Amino acid sequence: MAAADVKQLDDLVEERLRLPKGASLYSPTEPLDAIYSVRYGSVKTQTEDAAGRIQITGFNLPGEMIGLDGMMEGQHVSSALAMEDSEVCVIRLAQIDHIASHLPSLQHQMRRLMSRELGRSYQVLASLGSMRSEQRLAAFLLNLSERYATLGYSSTEFVLRMSREEIGNYLGLTLETTSRVFSRLSRENLISTHQREVRLLDIPALNQIAGQKSC
Repeated sequence: MAAADVKQLDDLVEERLRLPKGASLYSPTEPLDAIYSVRYGSVKTQTEDAAGRIQITGFNLPGEMIGLDGMMEGQHVSSALAMEDSEVCVIRLAQIDHIASHLPSLQHQMRRLMSRELGRSYQVLASLGSMRSEQRLAAFLLNLSERYATLGYSSTEFVLRMSREEIGNYLGLTLETTSRVFSRLSRENLISTHQREVRLLDIPALNQIAGQKSC
């Protein structure tokens, strides 16, 4: 949405929820009565199967919506956990029509976000099925780059709020493979890392690895 619409939405949605690092926003099978927008911090979503195996399904940054994956069933299908001290806006489903009457662009934005959620899920499934480990990690870093740029931050230097183990889980890689690929990209001077700080040194080369066209 336009900046003016975002400010108006912030004014209309008065309910906020602060989450300490590690706190749960919602859990599977809980009734879905609200969706959430990250104000600051970061939140991960994950599922857990009957054997207790966890699969991370997303990392959400400021300005991004959480909870849309449960809209069809009317209940949450994943868990959402704060990766750091965070705050979310709470948009009650019962309020959406009222808010949309004051902010017509909200309904369009909701449809766009739901479409993007489906597209992102498809991209993850496609990457797990066909991409090599280097392609998966390069595509992941480029995706973060684009999202940070959208937020007005640097597209080439940012801090990874998630651990390498979490990245590997999300991408379907072991921790050892994830660390090895990070090291390989560093040796080839495509990225540089210091703890969780990452700098993208050669975006065209990363695009080539990921199978994307260079801008």
